[in-house]
Amino acid sequence: MIIQQLQVAHFRNIHSAQLSLGNGLNLIYGHNGSGKTSLLEAIHFLGLGRSFRSHLSQRVIQEGEECLQLFSRLVSHDEQQHKLGLRRFRSGDTEVRMDGERIKKLSLLAEALPIQLITPESFALLFEGPKARRQFIDWGAFHSDPNFYLNWMNVRRILKQRNQLLRDKASYQQIAFWDKDFLRYATVVTDIRKHYVDSLNEQLKGIIGGFLPQVEVKVSFTQGWDSKTDFAELLPMQYERDLATGFTVSGPHKADLRLRVGNLPAQDALSRGQLKLLVCALRIAQGKLLKQQLNKNSIYLVDDLPSELDKQHRKLLLQELVDTQAQVFVTAIDPAAISDSLNFPPDRTFRVERGEVKVIE
Repeated sequence: MIIQQLQVAHFRNIHSAQLSLGNGLNLIYGHNGSGKTSLLEAIHFLGLGRSFRSHLSQRVIQEGEECLQLFSRLVSHDEQQHKLGLRRFRSGDTEVRMDGERIKKLSLLAEALPIQLITPESFALLFEGPKARRQFIDWGAFHSDPNFYLNWMNVRRILKQRNQLLRDKASYQQIAFWDKDFLRYATVVTDIRKHYVDSLNEQLKGIIGGFLPQVEVKVSFTQGWDSKTDFAELLPMQYERDLATGFTVSGPHKADLRLRVGNLPAQDALSRGQLKLLVCALRIAQGKLLKQQLNKNSIYLVDDLPSELDKQHRKLLLQELVDTQAQVFVTAIDPAAISDSLNFPPDRTFRVERGEVKVIE
């Protein structure tokens, strides 16, 4: 999908904005605190039903207002027109409508608007624990295989029940009843994840080679338990350990994506600028793989693109984003930091000042 028009109301410091957007590169610039990141946040909210900066409705909804409102006109790759609207209330309730029909599952938003987010906080993918990297894998698994979502939801449901039984000091005979389904769903989830990471690696090679030609980055998937041990045998074997800790120690909920340079984790071997390029390569590869598998373009949201990158690497990154032929939104304090790295002007340029958004002709 491409967002042709976007309306934002009562979202952070943006009281009201109506924008006609470009199909390609959209540049948004303004001083810190002007509201340019809030525009990216609004698009993210429209695509996932949540913010990437806060889980609290009170911080996103403009002060003195009861709800935020987002509306967009979309066009699909086959030229079909759609309308998507969202309201989020201070109570936490969310109302979403697609073409006038009420949407109850937010996962349908993610299907309609696949979003790739690159922010200064994206380093969490490399520096924080495996949760962020699992979410990265699962974004791709969700979009690439229709069987993933239901199986993963069942893994989470059974895992919650299993952990409660462990805290209640239940016998393994009681837990074994749940382990049959746990094993079945975990096997499907793990197989889909493995296949996805293998496919992603094929996309990554060329992008990482272009961004970091002097560095060899190895990307590998770990399933969450010893690959040499059958999960069906492991579950009863680790029962005593699980009982002592009060939760399931090994399983698909412990899966991870490892990125290494030689014998070192990537975050220990690369500079900040190189790490940013690596994160960008991962996100772009995901988008390219989605296009290859399902003929669906992602929407790329890149906040503060120039930071920690010199002109050469800004140019490389922007060219890679443009080559995806997807809709791209980038923010910067100085528009020249973007325009000077392009061989052509952006499709649309917007200046944001104190929450007011103006198109620059």
